[in-house]
Amino acid sequence: MDQETISPGRRRGAGVTGEAIDRMRELIASGEWGPGTRLPREADLAKQLGLSRNSLREAVRALSLARVLEVRQGDGTFVSSLEPEQLLEPALSATHLLRGRTVLELFEVRRLLEPGAVALAAQRMDEAGKAALKHELDRMFAAGDDVAELVEADAAFHAILAGAPGNAVLKSLLESISSRTVRARVWHGVADRLALDQARAEHTRIYEAIEAGNAELARAAAMLHIETNERWLREHLGPEEDIPLEP
Repeated sequence: MDQETISPGRRRGAGVTGEAIDRMRELIASGEWGPGTRLPREADLAKQLGLSRNSLREAVRALSLARVLEVRQGDGTFVSSLEPEQLLEPALSATHLLRGRTVLELFEVRRLLEPGAVALAAQRMDEAGKAALKHELDRMFAAGDDVAELVEADAAFHAILAGAPGNAVLKSLLESISSRTVRARVWHGVADRLALDQARAEHTRIYEAIEAGNAELARAAAMLHIETNERWLREHLGPEEDIPLEP
């Protein structure tokens, strides 16, 4: 909508709602409202914050969409758990909408983050995690030439790695990036069948480094794996092209 068509009243309303959101965030950030806190009744809270009830409702709606608040029908409004994966999900869920060569930027971010996460996984992953990782590696070999099955196991393999360090923020970031790059990995696998055997070999090196507890070897193996995909995409994705929907 063109800015000239927005009435002054609507702009003022948006400003008041933004102020309400800021005030409520301050109450949470200060610790006055902690995770699970039940908010005062609407009329009482509007009076406390010096807001109209309409502005308060809009602020509550916005903070609910951001997973900061939870509205429970018949029970009231509560501060959410404020867990990182919950707060980051609304913003990160839109990464799959990114188009064209933006996927290369995601690979760059992945290259910056994932090798470090894999190094931590080598130090922190327990035996159950290693068994789960081996299961997904076995699935990749069993997939044969089935690209979709192999990439599904690939994604599960990386999800286990992302969770192993025990860092919820890192896990959310990596899973978001991984979900957007799946289509690129499918395209790579369909267009270049040799990539399937290469992917299996690279994942084997990552697994063996983690099994050995060698953090630096795991970091190097992860870096090589990500760079392989990124380099292929840079060579095959034109300046104005997007990843094919159906490779």
